[in-house]
Amino acid sequence: MLRTLWYYVVLFVSTVIHAGVAVVASLFGVELKPGGIYDWCARDWVRWALWAAGTPVQVDGMERIPRDTPFVAAANHTSLFDILALSLVLPGSVRFVAKEELTRIPLFGRAMRVAGNVPIERTHKAHAIEAYKVAADAIRRGVSMVVFPEGTRSRTGDLLPFKNAPFGLAIAAQVPLIPVYVHATFRILPKGAWRLHPQPIRIFVGGPIPTAGLTLPDRIALRDRTRGAIEALRARVDAPSPHP
Repeated sequence: MLRTLWYYVVLFVSTVIHAGVAVVASLFGVELKPGGIYDWCARDWVRWALWAAGTPVQVDGMERIPRDTPFVAAANHTSLFDILALSLVLPGSVRFVAKEELTRIPLFGRAMRVAGNVPIERTHKAHAIEAYKVAADAIRRGVSMVVFPEGTRSRTGDLLPFKNAPFGLAIAAQVPLIPVYVHATFRILPKGAWRLHPQPIRIFVGGPIPTAGLTLPDRIALRDRTRGAIEALRARVDAPSPHP
């Protein structure tokens, strides 16, 4: 219980400080650029949160992520801690396509927008399409995007059906798609819960899937290939250890 209380105190203080810096920077006209103040705010915010929660992050396959081009990372989603962990470890300037409800949180929501994260109203198709266009433009300017193709958090850790639109984003931007499996964060803080159960977070990165030359009708095949890659990563980490 003490760990949980400490986490929420630190999360609140860190959010006020880092979101406040981002909002003030936007008021002074500070531009979005890789390695700039908005990147610092995001990474330092998650460092505080993960430290307070007692959830160190371990990554396998970081070398598979391209360093000379932006990318779209597609990950499974079971907890808020997916966002924190991916924000910390993914290289370069990274933003999220996130549910629109988060932008309604006072101060935090404003900071999300000014930092370049893209809110999406999933139940309104026209608005969702426009959000992905905004995300594609950001990628062309050198920003990488994280998408959660399930569209919502899984309560069990099992993969939910994948939506098509995130794969259209990677095709529109013509950048590599990186499959990512985040292991068992639902055990730390599942959907609808508030009490923490700290443990290390393990992230597994698959090989990049090229999208150059693909067109929008190819998004279904890309979706299925990405899901297969994430399932393979999951099978590898969840496989029982061989007996000596």
